[in-house]
Amino acid sequence: MSSEDREDDTIYKVVVNHEEQYSIWPSERELPLGWKEAGKQGPKAECLDYIKEVWTDMRPLSLRKKMERDE
Repeated sequence: MSSEDREDDTIYKVVVNHEEQYSIWPSERELPLGWKEAGKQGPKAECLDYIKEVWTDMRPLSLRKKMERDE
């Protein structure tokens, strides 16, 4: 059985960076620099569904702020 065929039973954390960009990270691993927990943890699909709900504007925070100033 290949690694792709095995069920992913990893528990993930939803993480967010200073630009309000979201990702998932294995819960047992130390967070990478610049990322913090977003308050959601669970199976991969559940975390990805959460990100789809909360990350409605894919633009980085700095770009959103710049565009607001330029209006």
